[in-house]
Amino acid sequence: MEKPVTSQENAGNRMLAGKCLCGAVQYAVADEFIYAANCHCSNCRRTTGSAFKPFAGIERERLSLTKGEDNLLIFGEETGHDTRCKTCGSLLYSVVRDGAFVHVAMGTLVDEPTIRATQHIFVGSKAKWFTIADDLPQYEEHVAGGAD
Repeated sequence: MEKPVTSQENAGNRMLAGKCLCGAVQYAVADEFIYAANCHCSNCRRTTGSAFKPFAGIERERLSLTKGEDNLLIFGEETGHDTRCKTCGSLLYSVVRDGAFVHVAMGTLVDEPTIRATQHIFVGSKAKWFTIADDLPQYEEHVAGGAD
């Protein structure tokens, strides 16, 4: 299951609240994201129902569930999966990088994070009907050492 973060580990860190649409699942995550991107891969488009998935990456142990652990819908394996609310279906985060990191779906954050997306990834497979209208760097696939 999910690894809880102790309050001592949180001491001195700004924590952000996040939740699903119906509020059955809630989480806290440190406002210390390492990277953030907009992913245009076909899997992220399908899992969000949108042109891209805005996400922020952080070590898995920096996110803890504060409500609704019994209401999670896990799609995938322990070391790589999407975590949703099984009541409303909201995608909350994805466990990635052999289980070491989570990609928090930024739309589920209640509080404003310090980080902003710094690039568009997997634009080689982006939706043809969507036009990227900002000046962020665009990568055909992922960025080595960053958002994967």
